[in-house]
This record gives sequence, C-alpha cells and structure tokens, in this order.
Amino acid sequence: MHDFRAPIDPCEIDAPLDDRDRQPCEVWTRVMGYHRPAASFNTGKKGEYEERTYFREPADGIHGRHGG
Repeated sequence: MHDFRAPIDPCEIDAPLDDRDRQPCEVWTRVMGYHRPAASFNTGKKGEYEERTYFREPADGIHGRHGG
C-alpha cells in the first residue's frame, strides 16, 4: 500500500536558526523618485525614514475620490 502523506512544508518546521546561519536583509525604499537601499541614507534621510507614516488604501479604491 502507498503512503500518501502531504509533503513537509519548510515554513511549518519549528527549527531554531542560529545567528551565524542568518544573512542580512537589504531594505530598499523610494526616495525622491528613485529606489535606494535604506542603509545608504545619510543621517538626515535616516531620521526622515524612521518618522514615516504608513497608510493603507481601502480595497474598494473609491475612498477619497470625487466623482462626476
């Protein structure tokens, strides 16, 4: 008889990852019309980046539009 178990999902494995096995994640953002890595920002731009306010547009996409 065949064993038809589902394959193991790597995201469900609870195996701790040692810090030496990790790699840094490079974060990019849009600044002045260009995409740049956040790590390359000068002191002033780093401060602006930390103070950013994020918003979420409604799923219907109608909020705030003026129709006519």
